[in-house]
Amino acid sequence: MTPGDNGASTPEEDDPFGYLYADGQARGAQPPSGGYGYPNSVSRVRTVGERQYGQQQPPYVPPQGAYGQPNAHYQAPETLPGATPPGSRPPAPRSGPGRRGPNTKGLLIGAIAVVAAVVVGISIAVFNGNSDDKNSDDQAGATPAQSQSADPTPTSSASNGQLPKVDAADSSVQLSGGAAPATEVQGAQGAGGKYVGGLNQVGASATWSVDVPSDGAYTLFTRYSATGEDQSMTVTVNGKEFGSKLGLKNWRHAADGDFAQGWTRSYVWPTLKKGNNIISISCQPGDKCNVLLDQLWIKKGQVTG
Repeated sequence: MTPGDNGASTPEEDDPFGYLYADGQARGAQPPSGGYGYPNSVSRVRTVGERQYGQQQPPYVPPQGAYGQPNAHYQAPETLPGATPPGSRPPAPRSGPGRRGPNTKGLLIGAIAVVAAVVVGISIAVFNGNSDDKNSDDQAGATPAQSQSADPTPTSSASNGQLPKVDAADSSVQLSGGAAPATEVQGAQGAGGKYVGGLNQVGASATWSVDVPSDGAYTLFTRYSATGEDQSMTVTVNGKEFGSKLGLKNWRHAADGDFAQGWTRSYVWPTLKKGNNIISISCQPGDKCNVLLDQLWIKKGQVTG
């Protein structure tokens, strides 16, 4: 044994990869003939320093079909019919006769229908509101305590069926206190031109018994003639004095004593009961009673004509 050499190495000192190094090759180390790894594996181990870097590697070969043949079923997506070439954008949707665009006409019709419905609803609400207001106004004075005389040319009128009408000089009207029929003054509309005079004294009266179909508010009209200054008389309904005087104004501005030019009308709004009612027009202390009385009639409700 020479210096630096310990003799033959023991098995445990054998380096299986000694053939990779220069000193191992000097000792005659050889790579295993069967390779390493699993059975039938291929050893690709190279000696250190054998591989050269920076050299071009062989190109990648795509997978082959069965038995090394190209796969006949494989095609690139861009080669299929109708496919978009790489890097290009899909075409924008076209419009015109061949393609239906948004249904703007239908949307417009729908919007118009909604607006029309809103307008109709508002119109109905306004109309009903006005009607309610009108009814409220009519009912506000449904049972007033009193009413004054009417202008000879009233602005409103109402017809509520046939209710009693009588000539003041008719035998159905009871006259007392000096009141009596007369015919001297022209213009009376009573039968035969008759009217009632003699009312210009305290206690004179004309009393009418009248039937009405139901309880409620009514209008008592009188046709009369007044001259000079305005007159007024007392109305009594079923024995109870009405709340105000029956105004008998000189609407025609007839000269004092010219009764033929003073014919006009007036009214009050009494509340009557169903059936018979006793209505009296009389001259009481403090009244002014220089009038001629022509006719009396009743209308349902509070009217002015």
